[in-house]
Amino acid sequence: MLPSERPSERAARATHLARASPVTQSEREREMEARAKRLVSFGVKTAPQHTTYDDMLRVWREADEIPEIEHAWLFDHFMPLGADPTGPCLEGWSTLAAFAALTQRLRVGLMVTGNTYRHPTVLANIGATVDIISRGRLDFGIGAGWNELEHQSYGIPLPPTGDRIRALGEACEIIRRMWTEEAPSFEGRYYQIREARCEPKPIQKPYPPFVIGGGGEKLTLRIVAQYADVWNMAGGAAEEFARKSAILDEHCAAVGRDPAAIARSIQTLVDYDDLAATRDRARDYLNAGVNHLVLSLRHPYPEGIAARVASEVIRPLKSEGW
Repeated sequence: MLPSERPSERAARATHLARASPVTQSEREREMEARAKRLVSFGVKTAPQHTTYDDMLRVWREADEIPEIEHAWLFDHFMPLGADPTGPCLEGWSTLAAFAALTQRLRVGLMVTGNTYRHPTVLANIGATVDIISRGRLDFGIGAGWNELEHQSYGIPLPPTGDRIRALGEACEIIRRMWTEEAPSFEGRYYQIREARCEPKPIQKPYPPFVIGGGGEKLTLRIVAQYADVWNMAGGAAEEFARKSAILDEHCAAVGRDPAAIARSIQTLVDYDDLAATRDRARDYLNAGVNHLVLSLRHPYPEGIAARVASEVIRPLKSEGW
């Protein structure tokens, strides 16, 4: 990736190169496959649950020194996911702001923030601030929100699925306007704002990349087609990822967006006891069209795990041409 190159710019560059000369369909397919391999980015994720601030910071600082690891992620939940919701869980944006200040190179983000947890005007201000703290390294992750237990426990309304997804679309529009316009107003079905200011603006221009998570084929992927620089699927089979990615291409065509402008992302769990299996699973995703791979690390984090992941997973894949 070129210095400071946004994920969408990376994808668009591949498309431009692929169109540079007239070639046959088979030649173009081989060319695009080769270019996709060269354009993969790798990152790590530390879910801030059942762990400590210092343990996660250790991993992030180690990753910050490893060029092959280009981005790092937290999640946005208030209680631990899984069978035990009683343990510690650090708030995502607060932790991200701290890690942004204590790293130098990594792109940083939440994968992904729940739109239901914060009004989009507030979220726009939070995101702009973290982009400034990070000196322009924020990847802005957002999704519709889904966790029933958190919403019930915290007294946060959880609308029906369709309404949540449509509200996500309005939120993306509001946030983008607040990052690019002086004092935008908006009259939507779910949100209404009046001359909402967000100053200072993010460092990245025109705004930080939008990373939209979700796999809903009718509504979510259409919003991805409209607003995303990166589409992330939380997990699943490589074949399912490829199928949904093809549906995203169809939505892009419907809204007049070049599908190559949207990087394709997935999260996959790292098996500390079998990094070769992790590498094989990652390769399956890359063959299915993933070009933005997030390697999820679970607590407790072994000493030197970022270096091991780079050495035993990322570098071997890069040596294959990815």
